[in-house]
Amino acid sequence: MSLLSEYLIKEQQLKQLSDELKQLENDQQLQSDLTFKARLDTLMEEFDKRVPDVVKLLEALPVIQASSTSHEAVNASDGRRKRRLKVYEHPDTGERIETRGGNHKTLKAWREEYGADTVESWVRSD
Repeated sequence: MSLLSEYLIKEQQLKQLSDELKQLENDQQLQSDLTFKARLDTLMEEFDKRVPDVVKLLEALPVIQASSTSHEAVNASDGRRKRRLKVYEHPDTGERIETRGGNHKTLKAWREEYGADTVESWVRSD
């Protein structure tokens, strides 16, 4: 390949990159991200922090939020919270049922026999 053809190819690539750069500069999302980055850099400078310090802080943040807002566990596979564990105790027999849902065989039988409101009053609050 001649030096001239290589030059023309590079010039064409430069023009293409320049056009792409102009398009990016007009993108609102990019402008928002650049503003955020500039403010973050200023804030890090103000508090004399580096990127690893901020990353450590952000990694610790969900743990702080989860413990302060709720004691319920989050299912890692789909991000939903687990249902609260309910413990039902039959007042006459002392039989206990621990369940997170209402699809328990014995619990259904109790609801049919005693009524849903009565069975719900058997939930223990430990």
